[in-house]
Amino acid sequence: VWDDPIASRKLEDMTRTDFREWRKRLQEGRQNRSVNRQVRAVVAGLNRAVAEGHSGNPEAWNIDPLADDVEIEEPLFLTPKHRASIIDAASPACGDVLRAIEYTGGRPGELAATTTADLDKKGATLTLRHKKGRPPKVRARGVVLSDDALAFFKGHAKGKTPKVHLLLDPNGNPWSRHKWADEVQAAITAVNDNARGEARIPKGASAYSFRHARISELLQDYGIDPLTVANQTGTSVRMIEQHYHRFIAPALRKKLAQIDSK
Repeated sequence: VWDDPIASRKLEDMTRTDFREWRKRLQEGRQNRSVNRQVRAVVAGLNRAVAEGHSGNPEAWNIDPLADDVEIEEPLFLTPKHRASIIDAASPACGDVLRAIEYTGGRPGELAATTTADLDKKGATLTLRHKKGRPPKVRARGVVLSDDALAFFKGHAKGKTPKVHLLLDPNGNPWSRHKWADEVQAAITAVNDNARGEARIPKGASAYSFRHARISELLQDYGIDPLTVANQTGTSVRMIEQHYHRFIAPALRKKLAQIDSK
């Protein structure tokens, strides 16, 4: 709040438009569920201020929450060149978070929370956890790692005790909430300051876009069935059908063309 223009508004002058615009700015690089949680905290503070006798209209901040039962509204696909340019522009620590997403298809927050104990070197799996459902419950899944992915995570686990996080921020600390989002946006800005045409990163790209790309490529480039992709990435077949099928069509046309040519 303090770093946002809304901080300069007087409580009694606050309008619903002001509050909605603040929430919209808050959405950049964040999931709806996280935004709703932060909005609730601010609303509680504003309501308390009014209860303590300060002037203000609670209707100004009485807005409907964002839908948080849908994982994504519209996936944005980043090409391999887009992703490589963002990783190159990011700090090495932030770049490693993005590489981890590419290897697993996991959510940024899941990967930031992993510890050395979550890596099964012999079984070549990494345990990721995500809260899902109503009420939200923590659900764990074992993500199967490729040889390259296993080597990547082994490198981050080397010399660490089981409770230490696998991925650390540039200062050597666990990633704080949304810090990676700010760093990714800074990297995207750096790329677009010099990029032209198709090399520019599309508007709306975020760390989550790396997850979208991984899911899409598993489906269309590598031909992995939707059920396996859903289990690997912690989503559902319904979500894949609803949001990712449009990415499968180009690959399907190529395969059909191959059949027709025989």
